Amino acid sequence: MNYPFEIKPLSIEDGGGFLITFPDFSDCFSDGETIEDAIKNGEDALQATIKTLKEFNFPIPQPSSGGFSGKFVQRLPRTLHQKLAIKAKSEGVSLNALVTALLAESIGKLEKKTA
Repeated sequence: MNYPFEIKPLSIEDGGGFLITFPDFSDCFSDGETIEDAIKNGEDALQATIKTLKEFNFPIPQPSSGGFSGKFVQRLPRTLHQKLAIKAKSEGVSLNALVTALLAESIGKLEKKTA
């Protein structure tokens, strides 16, 4: 899938499982009992959406980055900010570089757990 997507857990009241949505296609979404099922079903929904757009000669959006600039602001407790700054200094990197590396490592571990 070349298009960005978002997956969110569904509440028990909404049937449980996971919802997949596509920021580039406001009306394209699907779900599944597992994340893998949601992705597979989402791929099917995306293909059907693109096919329908083509049949009616509607424009097909190019895959976007989902509108993410790569920048966000996060407030931290002072003690955590201090610990991160000390760690960054001891490793000889900027605070931004350290936080980016820590976040990327964490996301990688989460993705391994769900794969």
